[in-house]
Amino acid sequence: MKKINKLILLLTMAIAMISTITSCKKDDLPNNGVPRIKYVRVTNPESSDSLLVGASQGKLIAIVGENLQDAVQVWFNDKQANLTPTYVTSTSILVSVPSPIPVVISNKLKIFFSNGDSLLYNFEVQISKPVVNNMLCEFGNVGDIATIRGDYFYQPLTVKFTGGVVGQLESVEDKIIKVRVPAGAQPGPITVTTNFGVTESDFWFRDNRNIFISSDPYEGWWNASYVVTNPGPTDPPKINGNYIRVTKLFGEWSWNEIAGGPATAMPAQSKNIPDAAILKPSDYNLKFEVNTLKPYNFSIIRINVALNAEDNDAYQWKPPYDTKGQWQTVIIPFEDVVASYKVKPAVNPNGYWTRLLIQGPGVLDADICFDNFRVVPKVNKK
Repeated sequence: MKKINKLILLLTMAIAMISTITSCKKDDLPNNGVPRIKYVRVTNPESSDSLLVGASQGKLIAIVGENLQDAVQVWFNDKQANLTPTYVTSTSILVSVPSPIPVVISNKLKIFFSNGDSLLYNFEVQISKPVVNNMLCEFGNVGDIATIRGDYFYQPLTVKFTGGVVGQLESVEDKIIKVRVPAGAQPGPITVTTNFGVTESDFWFRDNRNIFISSDPYEGWWNASYVVTNPGPTDPPKINGNYIRVTKLFGEWSWNEIAGGPATAMPAQSKNIPDAAILKPSDYNLKFEVNTLKPYNFSIIRINVALNAEDNDAYQWKPPYDTKGQWQTVIIPFEDVVASYKVKPAVNPNGYWTRLLIQGPGVLDADICFDNFRVVPKVNKK
C-alpha cells in the first residue's frame, strides 16, 4: 500500500513539473502564444515602413504579427488566397490578394490555423476600375461588333461612345468586351463604366486625326487603281470611306510602290503629321487598319512617313500577319519608326514624303487592304 501511495505521489509531482515547464514556455512566447496581427505592409524591403489598410487585386503583401506559424488558410472577403507554406513564419505571412472579384464584401482578412482557431483583421480589397487597352479594330459601322481589350471588366458594365450613345453588350469577359456599335457613335474615346470606376480610352474610335494616307480623296503618285470606291460582293466593307486593296503576285525582291509620294503630290495629307510627333516621337503611335484576305506571309511592307526624302530600307513591317478577312488596327510605336530611318525627321511646314512600298524576300501572293494611316498621341491629354 505504501508503494502504491509513493507511486501516485511521484506521478503527481511529475505532472505538476510538466505543467510548470509548459506554462513557463507559453509565458515565454510573445502574446502568450496567441496569434496576433500587428500590421500589413508592402513586401519591398526599401519600403517596409509603408503600412497598408487595403491593397488591389493580385498585390503581394506581408502580414506581420506574432505566432502565425500554424496558419493554413488566408481569406480576403469571401475569396481564399493561395498560401505557400515556405512564406509562413511565426512573425509574417507573404500572400497575394486574390484577383477574382469577391461576391460578399466584408473588408476583412481572415487567417485559419491548424488547431481550428481563426483571426480577423480589417483590410480592404481595392477593386480595380476598368483598364481599357485597345480595340481589335478602331473603326466599325453601325451594327458591327467591336472588340475592346483590357482588364477588370466586371458586370454590370456599360460602354459609352463619343456622342453619348451606349453600345449593346454582346459578351463580357474579364479581359474582353464585345459590343455592338450604336447609331450616333462619333469619332473620339470610348468610356467603360463598372461599379468600381470609370475609364476613358486613350485611343479614339473612328480616329480621324492626322491621317496621312487616305483615299478620301486620293492623293499621291502611285496606283490610284488600287483604291476601292464602290465595294463589290467580294470586297471587304468600307470602314471609313474608300480604301486600298492590293491583289497581285509579287515576285521576290520586286519593287512595288503602293501609295504615297512627295509633299507636292499630296498637298493636304502630307501636312497632317503633327510637329509634336516629329519633336517627341515617343508620345505617338503609327496606326493603320489592315485586312488580309490572303495571309501576308512573305516580302516586306516598307512604310515611309514624316520624311523629307525616301528611305528605301525603313520602316519595315514584316510578316507574318493574317486577319482572316477582318479589319484590324495595327499599332506601332512611332519612336520605333523614327529609329529605323537613316536620316531623322525634321519639322517641315511644307509637308512630308510618304510611301507604302512592298519589296522583300519570298513570293507574296497578295490580297491585302489598307486604310487610315495616321500618327496619333498615345495618351489623351485631359
